[in-house]
Amino acid sequence: MMNDTSRPEPVLVDDALLRQWPLPMPGVEGDKEERGKVLVIAGSREIAGAAILAGIGVLRAGAGKLAIATVDSVAPLLAQAIPEARVIGLPETRSGDLAGAAAMDKIGGIIGRYGALLIGPGMQNEDAICDFVAGLLPHLDGRPLLLDASAMSVVRQAGGHGKGHGKADDMGNDQPARISRFDVPVLLTPHAGEMAHLSGADKEEVQADPVGAALQAARRWNAVIALKGAVTHIAAPDGRLWRHEGGNVGLATSGSGDTLAGIVTGLMARGAPLEQACAWGVALHARAGERLCQRHGPLGYLAREILDEIPALMHRLRPQ
Repeated sequence: MMNDTSRPEPVLVDDALLRQWPLPMPGVEGDKEERGKVLVIAGSREIAGAAILAGIGVLRAGAGKLAIATVDSVAPLLAQAIPEARVIGLPETRSGDLAGAAAMDKIGGIIGRYGALLIGPGMQNEDAICDFVAGLLPHLDGRPLLLDASAMSVVRQAGGHGKGHGKADDMGNDQPARISRFDVPVLLTPHAGEMAHLSGADKEEVQADPVGAALQAARRWNAVIALKGAVTHIAAPDGRLWRHEGGNVGLATSGSGDTLAGIVTGLMARGAPLEQACAWGVALHARAGERLCQRHGPLGYLAREILDEIPALMHRLRPQ
C-alpha cells in the first residue's frame, strides 16, 4: 500500500460540499433527451430483481430515458415491472446467464443511442460478462460507464484467487487481465471483499488500508474507484480523494448495491463527471438509509424503499 506522505488530504463529502458542487440541471423547458439516456445491462434468470432496482435508481436520480438489456427469459418481467423503460432481450445460456458473444452482436449496434451505461448488477457468469465488457469497450467512444458486481472483474487476472495474481496457464504463466488499464476512465464500485478479489490482496489488507487500496487501484486501472463501506473512499486516477461517512447498518441489505449503481449512473447521464456522480450517489444513498432508519428502525427496510427517498433528498441539497 501507499505510504502516508504520498497521499492527498481527502475531501469530506457532506451537505456543505454537495451544495457547493451542484448537479447539472436541465433547462426550464428541457426535455427527457436533455436529462440523459441510460442503458443498463444487467440481470439473469435467477437475479432479475437487480436490473429492476438499478433501472428504477436511474430514473429516481433524474435521468430522462432508460433502456434495460437483460436475458431473454426475464425481459417480459422487466417490461412489466418498469413500464417507463425500453427492455431489450439478449441471448442467454441454458443456465440463464448472458451469452457473451451473441449478446455482443445484438447490443453493439445500439450503444450509440445512449449517453451513459451501467453493466453488471445481477449477472452471474463472470467469465462471460468480462468477455462481453472487454468486447464492448472499444464501441463506447468515451461514454461514461459504471462497472458493478461481476463486470468489474474485467480488470482481474483470469482465474486469480487471494494473493496470487492469476491462474497459471499450461506454460506456467499467469493469465493476464482482459483489461489492464482503461483508455478512458470508468467507475468501479467494489466493497472490500470485491477489491480483494480484483486486486489479489487479502480482504484484511484492504480493510486495514482502504485509502491506499483505492488510490492504488485508481492509478493502476485508470478508473474512479468507490471503495464502499461504513466509510466510503472515492479515488480518482489523478490522486484526488473523497471520503464519505454516514448511513447505517440497514443499508447492508440485498439489492442495496444495485440501487446505488443505478442512482450514480442516472447522475452520470445528467452530465455529472464520474467522481461527482459517485460522491453524490453515495451521499444520497446513505441519507436515504438514514431517513428510513428514522421511520422503521435500523434493520428491516428494503433496498427498493431507498429509491423513493432520492428525489426529495436531491431537492433538499440544491444550492441555497
